[in-house]
Amino acid sequence: MAPPLLILRDIQLTFGGKPLFEGAELSVSAGDRLCLVGRNGSGKSTLMKIATGEIEPDDGERFVQPGSTVRYLPQEPDLDGFDTTLDHVLAGLEEGDDPQPARRLLDRLGLTGSEDPVRLSGGEARRCALARVLAPQPDILLMDEPTNHLDLPTIEWLETELTSIRSALVLISHDRRFLETLSQETVWIDQGETHRLDRGFAAFEPWREEFLERQEIERHKLDRKIAAETEWLHKGVTARRKRNMGRLRALKELRRKRRSDRGPTGVVNMIASEAEQSGKRVCVAKEISKAYGDRKIVRNFSTAIARGDRVGIVGPNGAGKTTLLNMLIGNLPPDDGHIRLGKNLEVETLDQRRDSLNPTDTVAHALTGGGDKVTINGETRHVIGYMKDFLFPPNQARTPVSVLSGGERGRIMLARSFAKPSNLLVLDEPTNDLDLETLDLLQELLAEYTGTVLLVSHDRDFLDRVVTSVIAAEGDGKWVEYAGGYSDMLAQRGGDLPQSTAKAPRPKQTKPETPKSRPKSSTAKLTFKDKHALETLPGEIAKLEAQIAELQSILADPDLFSKDADTFQKAAEELQNAEAAIADAEERWLELEMKREDLESG
Repeated sequence: MAPPLLILRDIQLTFGGKPLFEGAELSVSAGDRLCLVGRNGSGKSTLMKIATGEIEPDDGERFVQPGSTVRYLPQEPDLDGFDTTLDHVLAGLEEGDDPQPARRLLDRLGLTGSEDPVRLSGGEARRCALARVLAPQPDILLMDEPTNHLDLPTIEWLETELTSIRSALVLISHDRRFLETLSQETVWIDQGETHRLDRGFAAFEPWREEFLERQEIERHKLDRKIAAETEWLHKGVTARRKRNMGRLRALKELRRKRRSDRGPTGVVNMIASEAEQSGKRVCVAKEISKAYGDRKIVRNFSTAIARGDRVGIVGPNGAGKTTLLNMLIGNLPPDDGHIRLGKNLEVETLDQRRDSLNPTDTVAHALTGGGDKVTINGETRHVIGYMKDFLFPPNQARTPVSVLSGGERGRIMLARSFAKPSNLLVLDEPTNDLDLETLDLLQELLAEYTGTVLLVSHDRDFLDRVVTSVIAAEGDGKWVEYAGGYSDMLAQRGGDLPQSTAKAPRPKQTKPETPKSRPKSSTAKLTFKDKHALETLPGEIAKLEAQIAELQSILADPDLFSKDADTFQKAAEELQNAEAAIADAEERWLELEMKREDLESG
């Protein structure tokens, strides 16, 4: 068996005082097709940058097989410093590489090579970046969200291209169907560790649920065992009984293990603020047309959108999806035909480019526009509580938008849109950068939303799960509406959309733990201070337990923060200090008991 091309072993990395990775592993061999999955903020992109050498971990090993070539497609490609798209692509080649594949790829991706990188759209920049990493045919190809800003024909072309290349693949993507098609193994990042499944993404979600269930059972068992051992410990102090050294050491290890367990990651809690019901007819379009010069964008299109419909709009980039969408919601008049909008429409639009986000705004300001309150369906909530619904901790309230990840900015856009009353949601590529769990919740929210949804998306799986009909671009300004989702549309068409561009389980490797030897006591007997601590610590622990219970009771009030933010903050800090104090006291008592037992047995 050939040795791996790339190895990351026992990777440790801390950001902002919090550990991001605690022993993460990654191994890539020739022919591997890996997908890297995990929640937003779990470190997927960071681990990929460590694999490229772009980020240096605090500890751990990175090994690349000598002579192996690695190419990396970042989530946000940087094309600065190049005069043309061809210059950018050729810069990715090594000396002696044939430039012809680069030119052929640009042509297949709908680019001439003479375009100014500064003037490219998001989709064009992505296609140029794809040509740059594909042209050298590297040994290892690392791709972070490669389908972002790509139209459906290009995504399907990319799937075919990646299926046929010799490169080992490591993929990060929110596109389920893309991952299901290409992946053969799955690496899941959770709680700073990596878990490897020797099957593709199609098998991942059931496997993850089983894993989490087992983990929760083990967590409950651990909690019960700690509670029982702690009770024995306290009773032992009172009764002055002889205690078992092995049992004391086991309790200390149980406490250490429980402290290191971060618990399950929270889930986004999405609730859309809904306006009064619209009329039964949301939009009726009859024989509408639109052209720019000689180019027909929309030609003689008719549709009737009723309240509660979920309509998807699909087509190649440049086909006119945004133009059609703006016509249907009344933002753009047609050249011919007419559009009648329904009564009482309250439209809320989600901007795919996130241009409305001011990078200098804080998270709290971006959600409220100023102030500290958000009203959802008539219920006023403090911004801190609303932030938590979208997995933003309170300490991120003053964090500038500019430092957030793509997924975090996506969650802010969703939170802002859903906070505004609406009965017509217009979502333009809402799935970009969102993790798979958030996509599931977004799907559930749209299913429960009583209003109407217009959705532009290139995510085939999301379209199948959400929409009731699909309006598809057929070319030359022709648009046709099909009942059902994306797969239903393909079945009714009898083929794909017109092309615009493209012509054995592997166990986790872990280092064996080296048990730390406890230094021998330097004294032949306990000091007066040690004896005093042994006598007084149980009483201190009991007082701390009572204090913790009282503080937890205070913080159990869900409205406390909005009623009295100072009291909330003070109680939260006191609870944190008390929990740290009781942990220290119990650790100190354990150490002293073990020391006493050593002296007595010695």
